[in-house]
Amino acid sequence: MSPLSNPSLVPPPDVIRLAAEDLAAGYGRHAVLDGVSLDVAAGRFTALVGPNGSGKSTLLSAMSRLLAPMRGVVTLDGKAIHRMPTKALARELGILPQNPLQPEGLSVFDLVSRGRYPHQGLLRQWSDADEAAVERAMRLTGTLEFARRPVDDLSGGQRQRCWIAMAIAQETQTILLDEPTAFLDLRYQVEILDLLHDLTLNHGRTIVAVLHDLNLAVSYADTVVFLKDGAIRGTASPPADCTPALIRDVFGIEVLMVPHPETGGPVFIPRRGGDTA
Repeated sequence: MSPLSNPSLVPPPDVIRLAAEDLAAGYGRHAVLDGVSLDVAAGRFTALVGPNGSGKSTLLSAMSRLLAPMRGVVTLDGKAIHRMPTKALARELGILPQNPLQPEGLSVFDLVSRGRYPHQGLLRQWSDADEAAVERAMRLTGTLEFARRPVDDLSGGQRQRCWIAMAIAQETQTILLDEPTAFLDLRYQVEILDLLHDLTLNHGRTIVAVLHDLNLAVSYADTVVFLKDGAIRGTASPPADCTPALIRDVFGIEVLMVPHPETGGPVFIPRRGGDTA
């Protein structure tokens, strides 16, 4: 059994796994983020939300080392990620971009197996431990049943679960995902978010995900971070602390807040003609 599949090893909420300090990042000379600081608690699901162009994906890219910061530092367990060797970082931090590239004709097993790359080397080739890690990841994501099928033949939700299985097969404690529910219908959105919630609650993973659906973020995440104009405008932890005033400030729209009939948590409904701009 992987140590991360043992619920007794889920870290306490006061442990900070990933942190950004005074972070500025962008593209070329244009800074999208300026002075962003954020602590991500270990073993929790953190959702990044905000309007288009608010800096959500830029923040995720900087925190995963896909984008070099203009200023500031990102640390993982206290270590600056931009100073870590690439393979060493890949053994601790998994990243699933919004539109991952996939070679044509690749089987599900072959795709998930690529998650073991950080554990390979000249003196360490494919092993029984790699095989077991891939099988565990596929069982956890419900993809084992179509292990030999081409990824191209699967539905959007099935393909997304395969990509998440690849990230899980890396056996990293932290996984960052950019819009993992994009272009999926409601059933598959819920399926993916149920999986991410389970990874934190029962398997000790630390999850950071960019999400577009505010109500799904509030329903599933442990912490919701609100971005606007390249800055953090508010944090709801727990998400039940989210208010209509914060939604109005971030999204520029008036909303009604009603209790969820099952959980009692907040659900936000836009007012008709409620644009505050």
